[in-house]
Amino acid sequence: MDQNLLLSVMAAFVVISAVALCVQAGMLFGMYKAIKTLEDHASSLVPQTKNILGQTSNILSAAETTLHESHKQIVDIGSKAVGIMDSARFQMDKVESLVTDATSRARNQLDRAEMVVDDTMGRVHETVGAVHNGILAPVRQINGLAAGVRTAVGVFLKGGRPSVAQATHEDEMFI
Repeated sequence: MDQNLLLSVMAAFVVISAVALCVQAGMLFGMYKAIKTLEDHASSLVPQTKNILGQTSNILSAAETTLHESHKQIVDIGSKAVGIMDSARFQMDKVESLVTDATSRARNQLDRAEMVVDDTMGRVHETVGAVHNGILAPVRQINGLAAGVRTAVGVFLKGGRPSVAQATHEDEMFI
């Protein structure tokens, strides 16, 4: 390779490197301007941000206080709820024993009432049987005797046997 050619190539690369460095310097200056502008905008937002942070801090402390008080109330309500549940369970046990006792007593009373009704029905049957045997049987016997006497008197007064023309419905059944 020729020295001139080599020198020309090297000079071209040096020029390209110089142009690249100038472009980089321009970009660096542009970045500096953009950062400076951004810094100006950010510095104007700092007081507003500090104000918002102060308000947020106040809100956070109020929320923490509220949360702490709510926690105490929730614990208190929970303990009261447990007490109410225990009391309700105790009352439910009492009611259950009362219902069980009332059921057994009612069952016993029903059994006794059934025994009284059975006994009364037995006595009524005995009384009906006694009335039937003591009063109705003699009345029937007297009624039968009276019918016999009536028939005998009728036969003696009319004389002889009744004719077939005078037969009653009951007599026709036997003819």
